[in-house]
Amino acid sequence: MDAVLAHLRDAIERGEYVVGGKLPSEAVLSRDFAVSRSVVREALRGLQALGLTVSRTGKGTFVVSDRPADNPRFGTYSARDLVEVRRHVEVPAAGYAATRHSPDDLDALTALLERMERETDGTVWVALDSLFHIGIARASGNPVFAKVIEEIRDALARQSAFLNQFGGRREGSNAEHRRIVEAIVAGSRPAAIEAMTVHLDHVETAVTDIVGTETAAP
Repeated sequence: MDAVLAHLRDAIERGEYVVGGKLPSEAVLSRDFAVSRSVVREALRGLQALGLTVSRTGKGTFVVSDRPADNPRFGTYSARDLVEVRRHVEVPAAGYAATRHSPDDLDALTALLERMERETDGTVWVALDSLFHIGIARASGNPVFAKVIEEIRDALARQSAFLNQFGGRREGSNAEHRRIVEAIVAGSRPAAIEAMTVHLDHVETAVTDIVGTETAAP
């Protein structure tokens, strides 16, 4: 999928597929690249997240830009939306989790962390990533935090996959997740807040590096 995505992105940026033009159908791309249609579909989602294409039901995929969008979208929400909300929800949630967690919360977070560090399938890792962040919100003891993260779960998963595709974030995320869990296990609210802040800083920086602009700019 990464190879298909990279090829299509390069072709768009070089002008092989012009703005306003239509990409070949999923069936044609699947045949040309000798991959399944599900692989092509994921690559096309990546192009849409970058703001290079749009999908029109019953008509196909059209090129709308030859450069990544300043503020890529992940389903319903944009990168800027997620950056702003996550800082106001996940940072305090991590802090509260450090002082309010239950033994079951710690067991669940540790198990998820270890599974993510062993996981080799990117799709499975993204699903576990979403569960990890929901788990921290639940460990905060405030159901509103958990509700908010569950509401944006799909967007978080799309962003996570996007960052893994374009930014190679999995290894860095695993290390950052471990520091968050260690702070929660230690019961240190300041350390948990700092660890989550650093994690979200790196997420924002990765998006910025990919699209070449500040996602949090007004």
